[in-house]
Amino acid sequence: MMHSEIALPPGYRLQEYQIESTLGIGGFGLTYLATDANLNMQVAIKEYLPSDLALRSDDHSIRSKSEHTLEKFNWGRARFLDESRTLASFRHPNIVRVMRFFEANQTAYMVMEFVAGQPLSEWIKTRRPMDAHTLAAVSLALLGGVDVIHQSGYLHRDIKPSNIFIRQDGSPVLLDFGSARSVLADTERTAIVSPGYAPLEQYHANGNQGPWSDLYAIGAVMYWIVTGQKPQEATARVPADNMPSATQLGNPVYYSRQLLQLIDWTLTPAEKSRPQTVAALRQQLEQHFDPSADATQSVFTGKTALPAQRPTQLPTHLPTATAQIPTGTALAFDAAVLKTLAADLAAHLGPVAAIVVRSAARKALDLGQLVHNLAQDIADPVARADFVRKHLQHERSGTPSERSRPAHSRTNTPTTSLPTGLYPPASRPVFDAGTLARAESELAQYIGAVARAVVRRAANKAHSEQELFSLLAQEIDDPVGRKAFLRKAMSVSGRP
Repeated sequence: MMHSEIALPPGYRLQEYQIESTLGIGGFGLTYLATDANLNMQVAIKEYLPSDLALRSDDHSIRSKSEHTLEKFNWGRARFLDESRTLASFRHPNIVRVMRFFEANQTAYMVMEFVAGQPLSEWIKTRRPMDAHTLAAVSLALLGGVDVIHQSGYLHRDIKPSNIFIRQDGSPVLLDFGSARSVLADTERTAIVSPGYAPLEQYHANGNQGPWSDLYAIGAVMYWIVTGQKPQEATARVPADNMPSATQLGNPVYYSRQLLQLIDWTLTPAEKSRPQTVAALRQQLEQHFDPSADATQSVFTGKTALPAQRPTQLPTHLPTATAQIPTGTALAFDAAVLKTLAADLAAHLGPVAAIVVRSAARKALDLGQLVHNLAQDIADPVARADFVRKHLQHERSGTPSERSRPAHSRTNTPTTSLPTGLYPPASRPVFDAGTLARAESELAQYIGAVARAVVRRAANKAHSEQELFSLLAQEIDDPVGRKAFLRKAMSVSGRP
């Protein structure tokens, strides 16, 4: 919380709202935390006070600095009220809700829901690296909100980590619409710049601003999440663009090459070379989001499921992606069982556990095989045995577990489970760390973050480097990609 001499003091009564503290101060106004005395709830109130046009009087009212600025101040106040009216019509779980707007103190106020949580810039500090699924889920949620804004004829124009809050339930919400303006081509807009997140066209009032401008900012946020670095200021990227790309800086263990290229696409300096609509970007991004991954996706998107998307080719002006993330077929294992397996495996593998479970479930014939395959990724023998014992207790006790088996393996005859004693320790790897790191890096370009676990598992089975790469190649669905992987792997290793 903060306070400023220009802010309304704590305890000040503004109609039915009592000011508690100042949440933020910007060039167009201030935002307060207040209590609604009628509803006994906290709200956020934005006050129109452009610092270059107006100031606060002793009686707390707002007045123009001079006759010269009066017309601009009055025009801005009318626009603030018009935009408040528009924003109040928005209904989306990932946009902060405007509840009311009114005039007082010779200025205007916008009452919004108070979002309890943390700015994305703080929330992410203990959660890096963010896995590709979560990155796609958060980005899709924000795109859903931005699409509502664009469909209403407005641009947000100030999307950045500090304007994205993560609620206590983990869902993102887009805040601060003080810079929002009409998308009409003949509308002059004040230059709004958040260095690193604003595209070049926002540096001047008559720039060619459109939906692509907000999509640049979304891409900049994704770049920051993936690389840990804020993008270079747009003015420094022309005429020569020397900013390291997401493809260069992104960790291939966590992010596929296609996803990193998508981020670079949104950050293209020339506005006509970027995705032009939310739909264009969303179509590509949905390929990296698996709606069956967890139950929280409805919190992110406000939907019960995202439509399944087949891999499609990136726009022709981009470098052709060398791989697609395989979509696979729908899992037939019970979702609750898979979620429990992923939660327990996460204690050993971290966030990648959910991806490992989904990958293994596509190949397992029954629960016993699935559990034993997953156990191979647990290094500690005791923990490995405990994992097997816990998840196969129904098999050992004879309790039916039909619900947990894939549909294609269900029969009227009970399935014989795999041995349930202590799982034998994984064989000691015979490959040096450099070979495994190279294999992981190459494979990650085709299957994403799961490559780490896949390489580890294959290394425990293979008896030679050639066998290792042959096992890994089986994880690549695309025949062309599989051959390319083998050709490169074998040429580097010196094998025919």
